[in-house]
Amino acid sequence: MTRFVKSWLGVAATTATLALGGAGAFAQSKEIVFGFQCDRTGPTATVGTVLCPGYQDYIALVNSKGGVEGYKIKVIEIDNEYKVPPAMEAHERYKKEGAVIEGLYGTPQTAALNKKLEEDKMPGTSPGFGTASAADGKRFPYTFPIAASYWSQVGAAVEFVKERLGTLKGKKIAYLFYDNPAGKEPLAILEDLAKSEGFELRTFAVPAPGLEMGAQVLDITGRYKPDFVIAHLFGRSPSVSIKELKGKGYPLSKVVSLVWGSAEADLIAAGGMGVAEGYNTMQFAGVGKDYPVLKDIEAMYKAQGKEPPKEMDSTVYYNRGVFNAAIHVEAVRNAIKAKGGAMPTGEDVKKGMESIKGFTLGGFVPPMELSATDHEGGGWVQIWTVRGGKLVKVKDWFQGYRPVIEKQLAADASKS
Repeated sequence: MTRFVKSWLGVAATTATLALGGAGAFAQSKEIVFGFQCDRTGPTATVGTVLCPGYQDYIALVNSKGGVEGYKIKVIEIDNEYKVPPAMEAHERYKKEGAVIEGLYGTPQTAALNKKLEEDKMPGTSPGFGTASAADGKRFPYTFPIAASYWSQVGAAVEFVKERLGTLKGKKIAYLFYDNPAGKEPLAILEDLAKSEGFELRTFAVPAPGLEMGAQVLDITGRYKPDFVIAHLFGRSPSVSIKELKGKGYPLSKVVSLVWGSAEADLIAAGGMGVAEGYNTMQFAGVGKDYPVLKDIEAMYKAQGKEPPKEMDSTVYYNRGVFNAAIHVEAVRNAIKAKGGAMPTGEDVKKGMESIKGFTLGGFVPPMELSATDHEGGGWVQIWTVRGGKLVKVKDWFQGYRPVIEKQLAADASKS
């Protein structure tokens, strides 16, 4: 059974009672509803239990400062347990509650909801996951990746590998991936790049739940012996891959992980930062605590006489929750302004999302611009490496093989 969690955030009550001449009258305060799907109990709960509080805390921060353009935000969070049926139920709930935007969770769930979002004119975001072709706003008018898609991530990974190796021609690359739609999504780009750049590609699928991959890693390290490994795992499987590769003697400096195998929790679960020394991770939002927005959240808690939550220490996933919430708020802000302060519809918020430009949140967000045709924002990522027991940024915002990604988007569109 789907678990529903309602969150009413902000210092003001949603309903105020006014005493007028001894009679009770009620005035509804200005409130706008956001839907937010999560996984706090399913197979990717290691992500959700940190990412989701980041989202909620940013909304609480906005509400503590008066809301967005005079509207307090009410978040309805639903745990979809990384399952498609609860995700579909959640969407129907959001529609009934009048939500103007929806935070999606999970690639299978996003694929199932793409058409519903369009039918119901409710914009949905899938940062760093979902259907890569949804970057094309003409084909997917209400789905917004708003961060590097799996196509863009793997393009950036190959770009990084090329920098490290000097050339790709004649090199061997292993792709270690979770065997589900998300894991398979980057294959088309990898195969294209293998042909154009002249490297040998071999793929190694890890069946769900991704906790057993000894055979795959043995095949990689003992037989294939690649020059580099690109890993695309999530949930609890990234830590398993780090331990297995390390245990088989493969240098982690020759591994780069796509975005869902890149958090502190993954490294700690593998045995600690020391074990993961040299491991290269890909990020689509800022890492660490040295950002004004995070200092504001800490100050909000302290003003309430509370200590900042422990989730803030797991900065990779927590920060991505903040990233997602910040983009939602900015889209709604644009929509309200465009309507002269009136309550926006989902269609208005879609246009507000497509109007985001120059929004970086103090370097926390990449230099992306969204438009009616580009719902991804350019596919920007950073690379962070484990060095001396901490994550260190080694490559600032960049895009990898953008023409190849755009070619694949055009080819995909021609099939529809």
